[in-house]
Amino acid sequence: MQASTSRCVQGPRPSTARACRLASTSRAGPVRVQCTIQEARPSGSGSGTNGVPLGVTPKGAVPNRPILEVPDWENQVRRTSRLQHPNTPASLSRLRLFSGTANPTLAGEVAHYLGMELSKIKCKRFADGEIYVQVQESIRGCDVFLIQPTCPPVNDHLMELLITIDACRRASARSITAVIPYYGYARADRKVQGRESIAAKLTANLITEAGADRVLAIDLHSGQCVGYFDIPVDHVYGETVILDYLASKRIATGDLMVASPSYPHAPTRPKHTRFPPPFPPVTPADYLASKRIATGDLVVVSPDVGGVARARAFAKKLNDAPLAIVDKRRSAHNVSEVMNLIGDVRGKVAVLVDDMIDTAGTITNAAKVLAKEGAREVYACATHAVFSPPAVERLSSGVFQEVIVTNTIPVAPANIFPQLTILSVANLLGETIWRVYNAASVQALRD
Repeated sequence: MQASTSRCVQGPRPSTARACRLASTSRAGPVRVQCTIQEARPSGSGSGTNGVPLGVTPKGAVPNRPILEVPDWENQVRRTSRLQHPNTPASLSRLRLFSGTANPTLAGEVAHYLGMELSKIKCKRFADGEIYVQVQESIRGCDVFLIQPTCPPVNDHLMELLITIDACRRASARSITAVIPYYGYARADRKVQGRESIAAKLTANLITEAGADRVLAIDLHSGQCVGYFDIPVDHVYGETVILDYLASKRIATGDLMVASPSYPHAPTRPKHTRFPPPFPPVTPADYLASKRIATGDLVVVSPDVGGVARARAFAKKLNDAPLAIVDKRRSAHNVSEVMNLIGDVRGKVAVLVDDMIDTAGTITNAAKVLAKEGAREVYACATHAVFSPPAVERLSSGVFQEVIVTNTIPVAPANIFPQLTILSVANLLGETIWRVYNAASVQALRD
């Protein structure tokens, strides 16, 4: 910005105003703005620029210093903002949604639910594996939501999340929310033996120190992970989506449907949403219904003692279905052995509930015990499909009637098998982001 004359203003000057031309650029091209430079004086009379009396020092101005005044600058900023985001509703003018490289498909579905587009970001890797991130639009003063699960390869995706948070912080974002559908290292949440690290706490510290103001996560491995963060954490549960799907199977006595989960779909979607979701809506009217499973024939099973609270909450949503527990002993990491079954499953449809399926050893061994104890059918339900080898071979071995997971982690085409059903959590994430952005209750999604 420079005046039309080369003479500098030094010290007090006579009460004259000098005109200058200010050239600014936007996406629509160069814009000429007329501005004036005057001097703030502690005394005097008459009228100054824009109707400000000469004898009054404008608020924030230093006496005997030149003042730059740009007429109509507020309207100019509004016009520039509309040109940059022409399709963004006014209610979302400060919301920016970014996606990392871990699960761009889910991020696109969330943006579709919110009726907006993903903001532009550049992420690449150098020849030596280092990650480079650049935000490619202005986010100054905006509320940023970064969607990046820390799924395999965990270290690469975690580092990308940290670098992206740092880039947004240095771009002057007003707030940064790390949306982590799958939180890696969550299983290292306590010391089982001496001289072990608690990687879940370390990861929480890294995310906080990188500059995140809030975390939004789905189905953390254990509740204490929420306490590892020194910033607010919104913990939502993928069971809501799975319960909707099970309800669509009309788990019924006769013709009366008894399963009615509490996830609010279309009624609570933002009024500005312009399109339906790009995936089939999960509504009560689908597949298990045709099997007409009586409520007395359904039992919810926890594959280990640690998941009893999760299975109990799941069973409560299914009209207080009975609960069974598999007593498991783990001899090493990713190695489990079933010891006992607590509960009656003979002649019933067993629904195994867990937060994740990694190598599928735990849930497959539990299914074999259930079949041995006389279960008529076995369903596996989990939020996070990690599917480390040999998970696919175990899950497709014929012990399960159906394996139901969500898309918090992208499932590779090579890991698809006939019994697999993948549900989308885009509606759940989109609704939660909308509520966080508008300071509404997130707990109401589960109540």
